[in-house]
Amino acid sequence: MMNDCIFCKIVNGEIPANFVYSDEDVAVFRDVNPQAPTHLLVIPKQHIASSAAVDKDSGVWDKLLGCAVKIARELNLEEDGYRMVINTGSQGGQTVPHLHLHLLAGRNLGWPPG
Repeated sequence: MMNDCIFCKIVNGEIPANFVYSDEDVAVFRDVNPQAPTHLLVIPKQHIASSAAVDKDSGVWDKLLGCAVKIARELNLEEDGYRMVINTGSQGGQTVPHLHLHLLAGRNLGWPPG
């Protein structure tokens, strides 16, 4: 855990969040600034700064993506579709230095994403 990381503080209960799912490795909660009717953040509970810092053999991707797909199915997002986004670095749009996946649905998500 990083002491100044907002997502680590959410995982540890120091900052409230609207959790959709949580297990020993992954947490899923609603984004406080939603960009779509459904906008969830899927994060590893272990602090990892970004996708660039993921060890290829860690299993993080299996857990993160597997959880996102599981939640999308449970929320019946498959019929109309959804988008998963992982921003990396400042030019990639990452604003919180903790790996997270955005799960967006509920409106037409145009392309390119801006």
